[in-house]
Amino acid sequence: MVLVAVFGVVLLIAVLLSGLAARTVLSTSLLFLLGGALVSDGFLGLIHITPDSEIVAVTADLALFAVLFTDGMHVSFPALRRNWRNPARALGLGMPLALVGMALVTHYLVGLDWTTSFLVGAVLAPTDPVFASAIVGRKEVPAKLRQLLNVESGINDGLALPVVLVLIAAAGPTTAHAEASLGKIGLELLLGLGFGVVLPLLLAGLVRVRNLGAEPRLQPLLPLATGIILYGLCHLTHANPYLAAFSAGAVMASVSPEAKEVFEPLGEAVAELAKFAALLVFGALLTPALFGDLSWGGYAAVVLAIVLIRPASLLVSLLGTKFEMREKLVAAWFGPKGFASVVYGLLVLQAGIPQGETAYTLIAICIAFSIVAHSSTDVPVARLFHVEGDAGVPSGRLLAATKPAGEAHDPAEPAPRLEGHVRT
Repeated sequence: MVLVAVFGVVLLIAVLLSGLAARTVLSTSLLFLLGGALVSDGFLGLIHITPDSEIVAVTADLALFAVLFTDGMHVSFPALRRNWRNPARALGLGMPLALVGMALVTHYLVGLDWTTSFLVGAVLAPTDPVFASAIVGRKEVPAKLRQLLNVESGINDGLALPVVLVLIAAAGPTTAHAEASLGKIGLELLLGLGFGVVLPLLLAGLVRVRNLGAEPRLQPLLPLATGIILYGLCHLTHANPYLAAFSAGAVMASVSPEAKEVFEPLGEAVAELAKFAALLVFGALLTPALFGDLSWGGYAAVVLAIVLIRPASLLVSLLGTKFEMREKLVAAWFGPKGFASVVYGLLVLQAGIPQGETAYTLIAICIAFSIVAHSSTDVPVARLFHVEGDAGVPSGRLLAATKPAGEAHDPAEPAPRLEGHVRT
């Protein structure tokens, strides 16, 4: 109950300061991270959480699933068909380059063996623009840039997972090799994709059946029920829940735009709450002892991961594209490490591999530094595109509307997100 009370207090403070956060470098994500650290064993000692606590894995898993489900709804298939090359470059070239670059830095600066170094690179390869909401959620920012960041972040989590599992098997005990075979990993990915496509199609078919249908005030619960069923089904069958969540959101938005429209406010709120809860719990793990366990070489690796490896890898992948240099630099900078990396880092810690604790410490501190760096710079960078940080957010008041009344949304662009107005 102490954790619940702390969450409520930090949530109240974050909401009251959200108007200020939309105009400054302050971010509500950072508030929850700091709040969790403040009440942990390292400071006030109000809550006692360790990396192997069940609540850590559960909150991170739920947050990642909820964020990917709502992010998937912002994918426009018509726009993606026209502009698939840029996300494909980021995923097919930029992501492997970032993985290899991080592995090299980790091996030579931290001293981990090659297998564990590549494992760290795979864990930190996924990006999470939910911490760069002023970029992804602003209509004034070029649509192709938002599309690139949104699609990249939604898909790279699922792409990184099989690599992470294979490397954990390679670095761990002999029994892990048998459990994490390539065939099993492939089946989990296929099941996740299959569930993510089939369930929304079933929902769309059910609502068209005569005498079936929800009354207006309950309509937002139909997509929510689909998401809950999907989450439970994936964990019961060991299907990949993250690929399932993103694909389900994308398919639902495509086959049932009405469901997406009515669910969007509720979905954004649920995703925000799940994200904030996970940030609070993750913050509680950031004790002084954790930071003291990382070597100076580890801190150098963390800095290089944020300011060099991600930017350089994405800039290389975007060579020859029609992005302006300003757009390339923004896309290169906004590669924050998020909930996928938290979940995968916990898998590394729980696998019992020889250098797992050192790898987890490096991963956790890199995520923390990334959240601080990226959630604090999204508004200043957004202003490069003439976006005012306080646009649409009067002091002390939250606005859900993102377009003037009566103005239709361009289906070729990602839908504007609430986070663009209430910065996280």
